[in-house]
Amino acid sequence: MAEPGALVTPRLILRPPVAEDLPWLLAEVNTPAVMRHIAGVRTADEVAQSLADDIVAFRDGGHRRWTVWLRDSEIRVGRVGLFHLRAPAAPPALQGQREIGWTFAQGHWGQGYATEAAEAALGFAFRTWGLPRIYAQTSESNVASTRMMQRLGFTFRPELGYVDPDYPPHDNPTTVWSLNAPV
Repeated sequence: MAEPGALVTPRLILRPPVAEDLPWLLAEVNTPAVMRHIAGVRTADEVAQSLADDIVAFRDGGHRRWTVWLRDSEIRVGRVGLFHLRAPAAPPALQGQREIGWTFAQGHWGQGYATEAAEAALGFAFRTWGLPRIYAQTSESNVASTRMMQRLGFTFRPELGYVDPDYPPHDNPTTVWSLNAPV
């Protein structure tokens, strides 16, 4: 049986974040390849603060960012989360809406783990939180995430796209997608 707050899929366990995730985040996630479309590599202090914020938010009922593990192993493969959209450049219609996001260690790309984890997080968002809609954001330069959003059934929302000055020109404009809760 998984610990409280965990989600289980056929191949994965999505666990609440813990301080012990930090060395793995620094070594496997905070890399140029993984962070290429997420505003780049951050300092160790920024990664540590972000993890601390995630731990508190998870515990206190705020946003959820799970650490994704292979089932029956001690191998972390990525992270998936549900957040409030707060990009200052986003249109007012998006501000405060719930969005999903994911990052996976490069050694685990192309194996379907991100899709499987995102499906579990979306199920939580729709069934447990009762949300009517979830948004996702990327850019045309992030082909893998765009394809994943399409696989998950998200609809492209060109009227909500925007230029985000926190990202380089090749990662603009931000493309916005939405997925309605199943009926």
